[in-house]
Amino acid sequence: MSQDLHKQNDRRLSRKVTIIGGRGRMGKFFTDQLVADGHHVSVLQASDWEYAEQLLSHVDLVLVSVPIERTVDVIKQAAKYLKPTTALADLTSVKTEPVQAMLDNHNGPVMGLHPMFGPNVTSFTGQKVIVCSGRNDDSFQWFLDFMSSQGGELILCSPEEHDQMMVIVQATRHFSRFSLGVFLAQETIDIDRSLSLSTTNYSQEIDIVKRLFAQSPLLCVDIMLNSEERCEAITKLANTYSYLAKLVAQKDRAALIEEFQTAQSFFNK
Repeated sequence: MSQDLHKQNDRRLSRKVTIIGGRGRMGKFFTDQLVADGHHVSVLQASDWEYAEQLLSHVDLVLVSVPIERTVDVIKQAAKYLKPTTALADLTSVKTEPVQAMLDNHNGPVMGLHPMFGPNVTSFTGQKVIVCSGRNDDSFQWFLDFMSSQGGELILCSPEEHDQMMVIVQATRHFSRFSLGVFLAQETIDIDRSLSLSTTNYSQEIDIVKRLFAQSPLLCVDIMLNSEERCEAITKLANTYSYLAKLVAQKDRAALIEEFQTAQSFFNK
């Protein structure tokens, strides 16, 4: 049998997977997708640790899908029950610390994953998943192939680069939309009426803000507060808002045009 055929048969095997936090919104998405593909999925919730050995010691893959602030502690707790052949991955939106925790506490295969989508999606089609190598990547190939086969786009990245980029891609973006949502609520804006008078761009922005406030407040806040780098970047962004608002208050047209042109040059490189 050819090597390629071996790989195809390997991908078709039904795997045993345990998802820690599998009843949470993202955990449930992965549970549903894996079950639909014929894999056996067990769920370990916070109240299930008395069954941890049963749920973790005889599986091919363990996925950690818990809030950011609990991820490292859960990794340390779960690693005690894993065999050296068990693949361990996390789905958290930060990567450096969780990947290092997995490497330090588990001798087997390790990988950091970050789904770049919310739990409201219904499939991997057109969705990005960031993949951070840890150890023994081959053990995850069936899982990566599964996500790709379902239409997912896998993006390779080091944990360090991931966290640097997420300062801008996630933290400051969340803060901007969080701020807009708070402002609209404070001003008691009639959102429906504003939408009836709006451009497409405004409608899209309001839709994004609504999705932000439809999720758990803990998730949104933790994304902004997770690291000192994120807090510093958000503070710098807020200072930029304040500076530009001051120019507006002063009606300093020339200074605002100059700032626009500076940014224009940056984006038109």
